[in-house]
Amino acid sequence: MRELDMACESFRTLLEEQMRRIAGMEQEKVDFSAKETVTIGLIDGDGIGPVIMEQAGRVLRQLLSEEIAAGTIALRPIQGLCIENRMALGVSIPAPVLEQIRACDVLLKGPTTTPMGGKMESANVTLRRELDLYANVRPVSIPEEGIDWVFYRENTEGEYVLGSRGVALPGMAVDFKVTTDLGTRRIARTAFDYARRNGKSRVSIVTKANIMKKTDGKFTEICHQVAQDYPEITVDDWYIDIMAANLVNPGLRNQFQVFLLPNLYGDILTDEAAQLQGGVGTAGSANVGDRFAMFEAIHGSAPRMIQEGLGEFANPSSILRAEAMLLRHIGRMSAAQRLESALARCPVRVTGGRDGATCRAYADALMEIL
Repeated sequence: MRELDMACESFRTLLEEQMRRIAGMEQEKVDFSAKETVTIGLIDGDGIGPVIMEQAGRVLRQLLSEEIAAGTIALRPIQGLCIENRMALGVSIPAPVLEQIRACDVLLKGPTTTPMGGKMESANVTLRRELDLYANVRPVSIPEEGIDWVFYRENTEGEYVLGSRGVALPGMAVDFKVTTDLGTRRIARTAFDYARRNGKSRVSIVTKANIMKKTDGKFTEICHQVAQDYPEITVDDWYIDIMAANLVNPGLRNQFQVFLLPNLYGDILTDEAAQLQGGVGTAGSANVGDRFAMFEAIHGSAPRMIQEGLGEFANPSSILRAEAMLLRHIGRMSAAQRLESALARCPVRVTGGRDGATCRAYADALMEIL
């Protein structure tokens, strides 16, 4: 059958590409304290992205005003990563835009829109692959319930790495999931290192290894191998379906601390966790590799808000929390603490509708506190 032969050849090509990817995984970590100038790229994104990024930029410039003046911090706006440009060129990230991005150390990025259907890959997925941002880190805090969660989601493998490269046969379609030893080992090591540094006593591994025996089975096995180097930390295993239920169980959920998950499950579970915190607009997200890092809001571009004329009422809390994570990543601890304290104290209520404050009004109040 000709279609089957073509599908097999396509699969072979994908496997060869993944073998080359594995060979280039290991890189030396960047020491930001040793850099004369740290360059922060600012990407507006789509939909409400430009609205929230305008205010995030204002806050960042105020927090880092002295370093910007001294030249130890450089802010670099990056143009062209918008849906109109990507659709016109038929690529997830135009080559000139990727070149601008690679000239930066870290990125603060507004949400980008991914067209439904078709073959265009998500800009985020492309960035995570091109910059090897293998760790997605999402903290969630609900102090009144004693909840202080941190999710470590593997960010470059699973269903996402080949999500737009499946094969279609008459009457059937097949997508692929990839789990590698090195990819799993490095995200596990990152999660356990965080737990040890921050006095956490429990890491929960979340998979569906009873069904996905090869890929999730490998993920679980390697995570337990890494855990042997951290004997002071308790490790437990959960399936994704029951963990989704655990997060809405008030009698159990405050017992969890650090979560370690493959890509797809981490994407789903962190949105649920953010909703418990107060909505996806309240959580920040970090995408971290050894050389580059990208910080963004956990939510999407909310095109419906733009269509309904509500863009100015977008909540900037998520991108601002991501901004605080960025500041910590580059070693600006004092600025991060100031921002986190101001966010906790800001009295302005943004609802995403006309019954709440505008994005700018929230930022104005925040900057007054700062």
